Amino acid sequence: MKIVSIETGILNTPLLTPFKTAVRRVDAMTDVLVRITDGDGRMGWGSAPPTGKVTGDTAGAILGAVDEHLRPALLGRDGEDLNGNLDVVEAALVGNSSAKAALDIALHDLWAKTLGQPVWKLLGGSGADVETDVTISVNPPEEMARDALGAVKRGFKCLKTKVGVGAEIDFARLKAIREAVGPEPRIRIDANQGWEPAEAVRVLNRMADAGFGIELVEQPVKARDLKGMAYVTANSPIPVVADEACWSPEQALNILNLGAANSVNVKLMKCGGLRQARRITAVAESLGARVMIGCMLEGKVSCAAAVHLTSASSCIDAVDLDGPALCSVDPVSGGPQFDGPVIRLGSGAGFGVADVPGVKWNG
Repeated sequence: MKIVSIETGILNTPLLTPFKTAVRRVDAMTDVLVRITDGDGRMGWGSAPPTGKVTGDTAGAILGAVDEHLRPALLGRDGEDLNGNLDVVEAALVGNSSAKAALDIALHDLWAKTLGQPVWKLLGGSGADVETDVTISVNPPEEMARDALGAVKRGFKCLKTKVGVGAEIDFARLKAIREAVGPEPRIRIDANQGWEPAEAVRVLNRMADAGFGIELVEQPVKARDLKGMAYVTANSPIPVVADEACWSPEQALNILNLGAANSVNVKLMKCGGLRQARRITAVAESLGARVMIGCMLEGKVSCAAAVHLTSASSCIDAVDLDGPALCSVDPVSGGPQFDGPVIRLGSGAGFGVADVPGVKWNG
């Protein structure tokens, strides 16, 4: 059945608390939504957050990519031709991985709905519940300790703590958090490129010696500094995950072959959607490496796609899909259920998304 319309809209969702990292602060989540409709009235839903500090893609850039390149290239095509449609998306423009991801997600959703099956099932997944960590934003140590304790009371068993804003105070942050939550919750840390290589090695060894029980560290140094990251990986007692350094299967292969990280973080907004994400996981699996799956600060529509991918990927062993859990409301009808740390996929066709009420649509 032919694609008859591709619409876009903006969804703003307030957060429970401000989201703070080494590079930005956000008070509300913004998603650019995409809705693809075929001639039988089936709708495929996708979305992408404008994350200029990370991807370089603003809301205007995402909307422009859809309006000027992606919509004209896809209208009139067969919605069941998933691979052909994804080829068109990849060829339509250079860059703007966020816009490509939104269309990739919507096309997967529409394809699965034409077949009446959930995406996880079509990808060979189990449909089992997925458990995510939750992000603790970077703040003074005592505030982060309170936030961590609150997350544990909400049922989260794994905390992802933002660091990278001064190694000394980062140590104090982790000390306060571990003392507040006790020995049971797992702790991951994310420096968002905030340390220098030698500094990273010093603070990671100090954290290990102090018995903080850190499970992994994401992107301790600048993304372009693969030599420095390899130095950290070789000298850190804590496994290193490449995040901002890894955007494609080729980069994943290079990072892992160089020993610049122990594993890679796959995010749909970095790589351009599910198809490229699956290629990255295949590269990692071929090298015997594990994969972390993460998200930007993004809502249920795009996180749903990442959850379905997780269900179908045996090499993903760390899940950071907490965007919907950071929101004060759930504005999306249908889709996975985010119940504290537990994400339930459901058996609805596609990603299960039925509607996003109240959005003004264009296109």
